[in-house]
Amino acid sequence: MIIILLIALVFPGIILRTKSVLSGRKGPGLFQPLRDWWVLMRKGRVVSNSTSMIFQIAPSIQLAATMVVLLVVPVANQPAVLGFEGDFVFFAYVLAVGRFFMILAALDAGSSFEGMGANREALFGLLVEPAFFILLGTFAMLTGYTSFTELFTSFRVDGSPFVFIFGLIACYLLVQIAMIETSRMPLDDPKTHLELTMIHEVMILDYSGFDKALIHLGTAIKSVVFGSLIANALLSFEPGLGWQLILFVLIQVVFAIIIGISESFRARNKMFRNAQYILTLSAISLLAFVVVLIITHKLP
Repeated sequence: MIIILLIALVFPGIILRTKSVLSGRKGPGLFQPLRDWWVLMRKGRVVSNSTSMIFQIAPSIQLAATMVVLLVVPVANQPAVLGFEGDFVFFAYVLAVGRFFMILAALDAGSSFEGMGANREALFGLLVEPAFFILLGTFAMLTGYTSFTELFTSFRVDGSPFVFIFGLIACYLLVQIAMIETSRMPLDDPKTHLELTMIHEVMILDYSGFDKALIHLGTAIKSVVFGSLIANALLSFEPGLGWQLILFVLIQVVFAIIIGISESFRARNKMFRNAQYILTLSAISLLAFVVVLIITHKLP
């Protein structure tokens, strides 16, 4: 859990450095986002008189929800702090609680722009759920377990070509789901300046100071949490703990670099194509489901 928090502090910096190098700019340093969070935490916050308590507590709930899901995610194939049967359902809906309160806070602000962003966030969160649950259900059917710890411990990329294909599909889907959940390209552009095309950033326009730092920190931790799922899916063999931790950190760094490369060379989707893009992920997860049906000989 501690290693995930430490990686989260530099994860946005790795993305920024990757984008800077690829665009030929000197760019900010690796720890610049950490300095920005520190500056925000020392600033006061401005809260509109027209908002309710929901607006004030939403950033804390979003960060708390992200911290809670850390307890059920294994690190480098080591057991999770709080693992139990069906914890991937708990994982999905605790994150949904954080999103729900951020949507309420955006609506509470009374801004048409933030309401528009909340509408998009709710829609895309709804559409990406089937892809996540089909994928994790497929993992459960393949391994016979519904807990993250047992599921990833039992998953092995052996000599079967079907298992190898499923592993590739699973990693691709987890990367795409992570980028949707953290409002990255190609659905959203975190650096855009046009409110009409924003999704997540427009929802937090009225936040400042300490609250905004909590939101950015929560997003960084969520990115590393999904990176942990990807790492656990790839670490399907059993080296020593030291090598597992090294490979775990290396996969997280590669994941951040992949996000930076993607945002450097991909354009944001047109808004009306985003729903089609997310539903395509559900179709790919169904393909993975069929592959596992073949592996487990459950097709008639």
